[in-house]
Amino acid sequence: MITSEQIKELREKTNISVMACKKALEEADGDTRKALEILKREGVRVADKKSERALKAGIIDSYIHSNKQVGALIEVRCETDFVAKNESFQSFVHDLAMHVAASEPKNADDLLKQAYIKNLDKTIDDLVKENIQKFGENIEIIRFIRYDASND
Repeated sequence: MITSEQIKELREKTNISVMACKKALEEADGDTRKALEILKREGVRVADKKSERALKAGIIDSYIHSNKQVGALIEVRCETDFVAKNESFQSFVHDLAMHVAASEPKNADDLLKQAYIKNLDKTIDDLVKENIQKFGENIEIIRFIRYDASND
């Protein structure tokens, strides 16, 4: 039997809906590690399914490192203003801007392949797919630029 504590713990790790966490835990017979893998597979499936949907909203965010020498701007699109105005979506985009500032990706493909600086066990592509699953909308990193005042 799956406990509410197990569901809560998985939800805190993933920010995915309670029902999706419960379903994954049930499928994994209560094994959190297996449930995480199930949620990851489901995230990929959901992202593929939503990839053709139109991106009519989004935000641009920035990150400036505390030393004021490195910064980044990033544009991330989603389907609706409802998601674009969501605090959790905005935090996700800000984290992407911070990652760009810290990791110097050369282009979007390079960025998607990089290990996420806040959790090296997942890539930026994994993070985007998790958020597609979380928000139920197509999400795409459109463009970004990194500035470095310390380079000659």
